[in-house]
Amino acid sequence: MTGDADAIYLNGDIVTIDDEQPTAEAVAIKDGRIVAVGACDDVVQQHQGPRTRTVDLAGKTLLPGFIDPHSHYINALTVANQVNVFAPPAGPGADVDAIVAELKNFRDARNIGAGELIMGYGYDETVMPEGRTLHREDLDKEFPNNPVMVGHVSLHGGVLNSAALEKFGISASTVTPPGGVIVRKDGSDEPDGLVMETAFLPIFASLPKPTREQEVEWSIAGQLLYAAAGITTAHEGATHAADIAVMQRAAAGGATLIDVVAYPFILDLDAVLEDNPPDTFGSYHNRVKLGGVKVTLDGSPQGRTAFFTTPYLVDGPDGQQNWTGELPFPQETVNSWFKRVYDLGVPLNIHANGDAAIDVLLTAHEYAAAADLSKDRHTTVIHSQFVRRDQLDKYVEYNLIPSLFTEHAFYFGDTHVRLRGKEQAHFLSPMRTAIDLGLRPTNHTDFNVSPLDQLFVVWTAVNRVSRSGEVIGADQRVTPLEALKAITIDAAYQYREEQSKGSITVGKLADLVILDSNPLTVDPMDIKDIKVVETIKEGRTIYRRPDVAA
Repeated sequence: MTGDADAIYLNGDIVTIDDEQPTAEAVAIKDGRIVAVGACDDVVQQHQGPRTRTVDLAGKTLLPGFIDPHSHYINALTVANQVNVFAPPAGPGADVDAIVAELKNFRDARNIGAGELIMGYGYDETVMPEGRTLHREDLDKEFPNNPVMVGHVSLHGGVLNSAALEKFGISASTVTPPGGVIVRKDGSDEPDGLVMETAFLPIFASLPKPTREQEVEWSIAGQLLYAAAGITTAHEGATHAADIAVMQRAAAGGATLIDVVAYPFILDLDAVLEDNPPDTFGSYHNRVKLGGVKVTLDGSPQGRTAFFTTPYLVDGPDGQQNWTGELPFPQETVNSWFKRVYDLGVPLNIHANGDAAIDVLLTAHEYAAAADLSKDRHTTVIHSQFVRRDQLDKYVEYNLIPSLFTEHAFYFGDTHVRLRGKEQAHFLSPMRTAIDLGLRPTNHTDFNVSPLDQLFVVWTAVNRVSRSGEVIGADQRVTPLEALKAITIDAAYQYREEQSKGSITVGKLADLVILDSNPLTVDPMDIKDIKVVETIKEGRTIYRRPDVAA
């Protein structure tokens, strides 16, 4: 024998995501790592010992733990204290009345007193019946004495009632900043409630944070949300300096269920570097690492704040005609940001949805990387929703990673057809084309733009079906295996962790997930119904579905 394993998994489907050994009969783990993958008899004979635990999968499916390519982990710390107003099926927010009712139920159930801030998340005006959207008065009627903010589904803004507008200092005299949106009432400068993009940034930065005493507890609760989705590595997608400090303190205090990769926001970079010099980036400390730097170039296409080269087919969010969205910062500023991050030698993540925003980032890359345009910097274009084919060719030439968002096909596909037209909408998140060009696209939830549900991510990549049942870009569908790679091995590559994560391979971390069915063999339309049974981080179970016995 070559050493007793801590555990051996057998008697189920084992999907390794390792092209050299796609399937196996058994997997042995020891000291948090995978020590054997292969035939059952061989693994048991070589690694079974008196203290080895045999895990009978009983026909279930074992995969590498899911790796989250992009979300907003820090939001998970507070979601438990907010109201889910996603539109069905992700939540109860079918219309304005339903949203207000959920907020009232939350207030009453928690006995929230006058003056306390009440927050919701997931508001999507694009699916409101007959275009009846949420306004400050809708919230004022039921909440005259509480500031209320209902976060927009894009995470780039929210609808505020009068008390919240006053709390955050927004009034008729507030000047809308470049790249920002403060929707005004018809015929006046009075805010109507919706605040977006750069106008929202000061609000976001001043939202309540956990106290020092709450940091560990809230962080563990947030990590459990990821673990319940089978995720063993999470992403924090635009991190302010204060939030990095919270994450690091909580991790030092024991909030270490999963790995978390954070990307400090470019506007906070100076403050972050004071305590985190560049040579500390890329290494985990208490399962938290700074992965690079985040730059945001535009907004969301469903919120009509993404930046395009051609106008939307409807007016802008504040009634603007021939609206293309806009760039919040001059090209020269973006160029300087790219140059600074590249000179630091750390990876850069760029939020870019519209094709004009992607043109800006390509220009900035050409400026900052002029000495070597194709160097492997692990520069990742977050979303790349409406990337053009010619821009994908540049991704190949410049060695850029697209992190796509195929859930838009379901949640917002019908809206994109209305806002951008069928041709452009059907090429959103073009995973098939990206793979065929030799790129390694990843695929994300952008939580809490959409819920943490990795099987739904896979389902949307494979099927691309919208809320109405229309297929959004049939020629961009991918296979279930390709969809799984986008949240395992290719996501590991995005983080420069493919040598330690992303597949069930000898020597890698024993980050694993058990599912109740095999995504490679069920009917493709049933993938979304597959459930996570158990999540294992470095050999230790961190989540088990409540109705499953240990």
